[in-house]
Amino acid sequence: MLNETEIERRLSAYGDFLLKRSLVASGKETFFIHWVRKYLSNEASFKGVKWEEKLPQFLDKLATEPKIAAWQIDQADQAVRLYFLNFYTSEQLVTAKTGGGSNKDAPGLYDATQALADLREWMRIKHYAYKTEQSYLNWCKRFFTYSVQCKGGGESGNEVHVSGELIKDFLSHLATQRKASKSTQNQAFSALLFLCRHVLHVELKDMETTLRSKIGKKLPLVLSPMEVKTLFSNVSGTNGLILRLIYSSGLRLSECGRLRVKDLDFDQGLLFVRSGKGDKDRSTILAAQIQPELQVHLARVRKLHEQDLADGFGEVYMPGALDRKYPSACREWGWQYVFPSTRLSVDPRSKKTRRHHVSETTIQKAMKKAVRDADLVKPASVHTLRHSFATHLLLNGVDLRQIQDYLGHKSVETTMIYTHVVKNMRNPAISPLDLLDQMTKERR
Repeated sequence: MLNETEIERRLSAYGDFLLKRSLVASGKETFFIHWVRKYLSNEASFKGVKWEEKLPQFLDKLATEPKIAAWQIDQADQAVRLYFLNFYTSEQLVTAKTGGGSNKDAPGLYDATQALADLREWMRIKHYAYKTEQSYLNWCKRFFTYSVQCKGGGESGNEVHVSGELIKDFLSHLATQRKASKSTQNQAFSALLFLCRHVLHVELKDMETTLRSKIGKKLPLVLSPMEVKTLFSNVSGTNGLILRLIYSSGLRLSECGRLRVKDLDFDQGLLFVRSGKGDKDRSTILAAQIQPELQVHLARVRKLHEQDLADGFGEVYMPGALDRKYPSACREWGWQYVFPSTRLSVDPRSKKTRRHHVSETTIQKAMKKAVRDADLVKPASVHTLRHSFATHLLLNGVDLRQIQDYLGHKSVETTMIYTHVVKNMRNPAISPLDLLDQMTKERR
């Protein structure tokens, strides 16, 4: 057990560490110090070998004390974890360095501009999606800004420090200061892991497994058939057609946007998704009810395409190397987007002027407005329609494996989550409160 002098020395350094790394707001560090002091003072009374095993016992003991709220217990949990995961390791490294030992995890200086350029090139070599590329670049820029705030920049003003410890502190900063969700923290870590592994060649040791936040299983939000009908009655035009197509075929929003004319098979009632999530192709249902409206829509789109050709445009983005293999295919009708944008735009990669597909933001706004106009209390998004598609098929007795194929899930376990929703919708149990009167009558 540590003596009081050693505890206070560490806690003073811990408070400075929290403020320097921007892990807590100024003035809040005293609360974190308080909880760690309480933990260290009672550490010997907890059974267990490692701090991870002692922490639950400490939190359980706090819960029994009067005047300690649940949010304070969460704060104590966070304080102790920051102490051991972030501060304690850093202090050991500093001690090793000042004592003459080697510091293999000491931060290195890297050119930020060159690192971002190399990151972009690597992601294009590996054929990452454009949105993923932009997301990863944004996270790395934010990390570099954080690094400069904590460690300062190099002499050139464009150099930044990068190390495993700084990455660990940055993720903690996202959790404590920015209140980021677990999925957001994992996305940030994936971006930094890619940067360290492929661009900077920084060794992160076992951080790949220890720094990822564990996300519990959540039931998907699903609309009832009547709610879906009410929703669609409050949206019309092309936006309404898109939302009905997403629901009727179980599409992701991005898959619907990238849909080409050639991917619609009206004769067989099929819709083909090309290079979906995981770069997989699949086929799904093309509802008969939506086909007449879809054909009228395609007639309008074809006239727009013909006008673009007459104006010297009419090209569309071609995947992979198809634009070089088939130079004229980008102007063919079959390759055009089913839902094109209302205006021409410049491709950010090729710099060519083209008509891209409709913006995802436009569809999301249309969905939000339809939910509001339909007076639905559920916070439904466009992806909720995909969840509703799968759930309603299960309610109608469609085989789970078939639904898995329609959705493009790699594992049937992913699809099985909808069985829990169906169980609640199909045969809901009767609450004991509703049975009280009946039970009373039977006893009489």
